[in-house]
Amino acid sequence: MIDRLRIVSRAGFVGLALILVAPAVPQIAQDAPAKRIVHTDPAAYRPSPAVHGGAGTMRFTALLNRGAVTPEFNFLHRGEIPPGAGIGHHFHNVVEEMFVILDGEAQFTVDGRTATVKGPAGVICRTGHSHAIYNASSKPLQWVNLNVSLVAGVYDNFDLGDTRVGVPLDPIPNFMVMRFDRDLLRPATGRGRGAAPAPASSTAVLSRRALGPSVFSTTWAYIDQVLVPPGGSTSEMKHDSVGEAYYVLAGNGTVTINGVASGTAPIRTGDALPVKIGESSSFTNTGSEPLELFVMGVARDMAAKTQLLSAGNAR
Repeated sequence: MIDRLRIVSRAGFVGLALILVAPAVPQIAQDAPAKRIVHTDPAAYRPSPAVHGGAGTMRFTALLNRGAVTPEFNFLHRGEIPPGAGIGHHFHNVVEEMFVILDGEAQFTVDGRTATVKGPAGVICRTGHSHAIYNASSKPLQWVNLNVSLVAGVYDNFDLGDTRVGVPLDPIPNFMVMRFDRDLLRPATGRGRGAAPAPASSTAVLSRRALGPSVFSTTWAYIDQVLVPPGGSTSEMKHDSVGEAYYVLAGNGTVTINGVASGTAPIRTGDALPVKIGESSSFTNTGSEPLELFVMGVARDMAAKTQLLSAGNAR
């Protein structure tokens, strides 16, 4: 429901600021992994015109909804932005989010500065900053959008009425860009990212912490990129203080949640699944190509995130 509505007028412009407080979403039951896996289905995308005052009409759907990982986790969306469409310039003062370009390129704006970013890559926008995205290319843009709030159950936005169409471009982005680069991956160690059992190097799990806890202002803790070669497996990872949302970037395999006794389910490119705090997870590549995972970690609370920050500074 709408908890608060404010109309703000300044310099002849009227903006609409919304803070939405929704009923609590039931927690995902600790049942068979297959019941929590959501497949990307373009047929399920719904048309959304003028998103945040942006140009054209885009299409998207929610793969993971509010509370899927932690109470502060708002959503993981998957969609397509056609040429000439985008998301208008807007602020978030309670939430922060990240747009990940899976395929194509887009003009990103953060705090009024715009630059072209080619996928696969992601752009983070922290709370209290403005952002927008526009597809100026001739091809559809494939993307994933993730969102975490400072306050559980709250999403906010303040639209600026600016499509960002035809604006000047910086040659180099003036904002944080995370690129998916397999050449940066290294043999995984610690926190359950290693392979199990100790394999030959040809099946060693590779990973990297693409964005660490200092990047985010909410309990959002990190973004990892993980690559499981054919025949490889990760060891069981216990999520004691950080829950995770996974999106399968490439490949096929299986996921086991809470041990073999709870079951194993197949996963493929375009799948998303959550793992909550107190659960465990492991992955196996059953295909002939690398299984590549995009991993989003959300801490139990700010104290748990501070521990991650302290551990990073100690290295």
